[in-house]
Amino acid sequence: MATYILLSSLTDEGAATIKKNPERIKEVNLELEKLGVKVLQQYAVLGKYDFVNIVEAPDNAVMAKVSVEMSARGTVRIQTLSAIPIDDFITSIG
Repeated sequence: MATYILLSSLTDEGAATIKKNPERIKEVNLELEKLGVKVLQQYAVLGKYDFVNIVEAPDNAVMAKVSVEMSARGTVRIQTLSAIPIDDFITSIG
């Protein structure tokens, strides 16, 4: 499984949904699991992004599907980063 970092920003609609039903965040995590993504860590953050999620997925194709699925709802904008474990990175350049 590959590791990815999702940087998420809520739209106005998404913020209203979370304010009304904060547990919606955990419901979305279950939906991600159904799409083949395992949420390893999740943080609410201050600044440009509202959430940082560290997830595992089989490949880029699954993550692309997740990004399209989540973004199409109009409640969140997602930036996806592929994360390479540092030992793997060092090996690849050495």
